[in-house]
Amino acid sequence: MAFEVIVRDPHTRARAGILETPHGTVETPAYVVVGTHAKVRTLDTGDLQKTGIQLIIANTYHLWQTLGEGGLATYPGLHAAMGWSGPLMTDSGGFQVFSMGAMREHSVSKVGVPVESIFAGHFVKHRMFDKRNENHVHITKDGVMFITEGTLRQRDAGTGSMRSTSRNVGNGTRQWLDAEKSIRIQQQLGADIIFAFDEPTSPLHDYAYTKASLTRTHAWASRSLAARTSGQMMYGIVQGGSFEDLRKESARAISALPFDGFAVGGSYANSYGSTREHTICEVAWVTPLLPEDKPRHLLGIGLIPDIFSAVSAGMDTFDCVVPTREARHGSLWTKKGERIDIVKGKYRDDKTVLDEQCACMVCAEMKIEKGALHALFKARDPQAGRLATLHNVSFFNALMSRIRAAIKDSTFDRLRAEW
Repeated sequence: MAFEVIVRDPHTRARAGILETPHGTVETPAYVVVGTHAKVRTLDTGDLQKTGIQLIIANTYHLWQTLGEGGLATYPGLHAAMGWSGPLMTDSGGFQVFSMGAMREHSVSKVGVPVESIFAGHFVKHRMFDKRNENHVHITKDGVMFITEGTLRQRDAGTGSMRSTSRNVGNGTRQWLDAEKSIRIQQQLGADIIFAFDEPTSPLHDYAYTKASLTRTHAWASRSLAARTSGQMMYGIVQGGSFEDLRKESARAISALPFDGFAVGGSYANSYGSTREHTICEVAWVTPLLPEDKPRHLLGIGLIPDIFSAVSAGMDTFDCVVPTREARHGSLWTKKGERIDIVKGKYRDDKTVLDEQCACMVCAEMKIEKGALHALFKARDPQAGRLATLHNVSFFNALMSRIRAAIKDSTFDRLRAEW
């Protein structure tokens, strides 16, 4: 495995490079498509090859839960299971420490948005702590216990008072995950690139908690490296919440360790709405402190403004569910970043193709009309999600191809201004 920067943009930190893996070459900057359960939902292997996908990331925690220890012992590896011959990543399971813990307790996403608002498409400021929600994790310096049973405190709908109820949550088990186990599972899954175990913090965690969490994450990073016995490329993860000094402390500590690449993770405060600039700052704080000769990955961020900001700051890859999740709900990206909701009634009789400027198979080859796709969604036809996903993934990969070309010919700033 190897990484080489080919061209640097003269006006920003943007760079174009080549990431070599045993399963092929990735041209960077690149969008990493999410295949949580070792599958990009609605698409088969043939579809994947038609979208320009270079790199897919699967979810270690969910595969561990699905396969179990017995299934992992006989697992043929992600490439064989997926029928995918290209490069693959797996996360560490660290994001589930947040999503099953503080995300539930605080009722926020990693970007400070109320959980229920994510699916409604509203990017608004977070609400304050909501202690009624379940926290399914117990974090220690040694690792994390995922707790799915026990006493749950809820607010009575009639009286408004808190009451305790004993019931099983999930499958009624307690499961331990630590750095060593995370790396062992990722090695069994067999991705080309794996991640050190970490703890992403909530946008609502204060400075003291975030600093304590950082100490855990740095210790887990060293343990992750010590646990590796395979030749897979491993990325260390920079955390630190929305605090500049902690972000920089983490970047220095993680970059001092012998990782093959680096990722920026965690929560991003009120990153959307009127404070998107803060996210840009958080990424920009750390990239100058990361080695120039190693790849950098931004975890879980990927809207169009985020892409240009991340690339400008010097990131090489980033993953996000935006192209696939939004496609399954009828949100399609077109032209200059315009997003249309194909399930709206105004598209019922629309005879135009999704995007006349798009070269994907849905637009250029099949020439699917908006009205036809609207009808498929209304009929709950499985082809609706497939066609929408094919288009969205192709759209984002085509955008990345334009970004790479712009970096190489020193027109990146112009392209960013256009979008």
